[in-house]
Amino acid sequence: MTEINVLQETTSDDGLSREMLLNLGPQHPSTHGVLRVVLKLDGERITGVDTIIGYLHRGTEKLAEDFTYTQVIPLTDRLDYLCQPSNNLAYALSVERLLGIEAPPRAQYIRVMMAELARISGHLLITGALPMDLGAMTVLLYVMREREMVMDLFEMATGARMHSSYCRVGGIRQDLPDGFVERARDFCDVFPKRIKDYEQLVAKNRVFLKRTVGVGVINAAEAVDLGLSGPNLRASGVDWDLRRDEPYEIYQELNFEVIGREGGDCYDRWWCRVEEMRQSVRIIEQCLDQMPDGPTQVDDPGIAFPPPKVKVQESMEALIHHFQLAAYGFKVPRGEAYVGTEAPKGELGFYLISDGTEKPFRVKIRAPSFVNLQALGMLVNRGYLADMIAMIGSLDPVMAEVDK
Repeated sequence: MTEINVLQETTSDDGLSREMLLNLGPQHPSTHGVLRVVLKLDGERITGVDTIIGYLHRGTEKLAEDFTYTQVIPLTDRLDYLCQPSNNLAYALSVERLLGIEAPPRAQYIRVMMAELARISGHLLITGALPMDLGAMTVLLYVMREREMVMDLFEMATGARMHSSYCRVGGIRQDLPDGFVERARDFCDVFPKRIKDYEQLVAKNRVFLKRTVGVGVINAAEAVDLGLSGPNLRASGVDWDLRRDEPYEIYQELNFEVIGREGGDCYDRWWCRVEEMRQSVRIIEQCLDQMPDGPTQVDDPGIAFPPPKVKVQESMEALIHHFQLAAYGFKVPRGEAYVGTEAPKGELGFYLISDGTEKPFRVKIRAPSFVNLQALGMLVNRGYLADMIAMIGSLDPVMAEVDK
């Protein structure tokens, strides 16, 4: 099925059309992935909706049961593929809670910095994609220019632009390369000026305002009942951010504002993401200023992977550990743990059950896109067909994270 097509149409006795079922997706570009929505229409007004997912299902949670704890990390890259370091971090923190360990301070600062770069990467795309969905093409070209700068930083630090698999249980894969700090500071100097460009192009554009203000309103009580999180929750007036309210890593040592709005409409959800990017720049700058020297992996050769290359070349024990960890992984004590993090789309959490072996017994992913998408059924029942695309874009779902 491609684009929009009519599935069924009923007519009254006088021959006039009264009700129509319209199929939107799963290959329509404005559904932001392989999302299929069957709409029940009365003229231009939506009277019913059936959201159908599963076209991108890969069985990530089941696959993880046959992978070692380290081998699961590349699977997390494929969830919200726009913000991979955030996914890696949430998973690594869950395993570390089972093990009862913490990454060294330098690794924590680097993890947080990469997570905030990932937040900027994800927010940039929807900052440009939502206006483009509504007919404004220019801002998407602007945001992709800055997103390339973020991708270059990812590539410089990890060797990959998308699926970086940068986090490791107990730290990170490798320290920052020479020149990264200076290049990151250059980005922090330039980027706030570019955000002003987006605002000038879109924030007061009368067409964009007409298409988003008062459209797809979710009030605070409804947002909480639906389990929304992230910008979708804060745009409805709920002041909740896990980085501040249940801090992890070194967020409690950083100064930043939690951005919120009151209207709960498509415009507020867009605006929250724009303002959050400014706060991410503040966090990155503090990480660069406060980052200590020291190791980037936990001081446990039975867990730290990969071991430093110098040690592998000089020490037989390090070589044995390298082989053991690469081939068989490390054992995790019996138990269960859940850690939720403030990912760009909202609360991303991993619930892990360990049976004492090198592979998790059960992995359950609390994917924010999946939870946020359920608001679509409530939103579209209040709107017109023309507003449908704005509502999908404002929720910012990534279908790889929805289907898992």
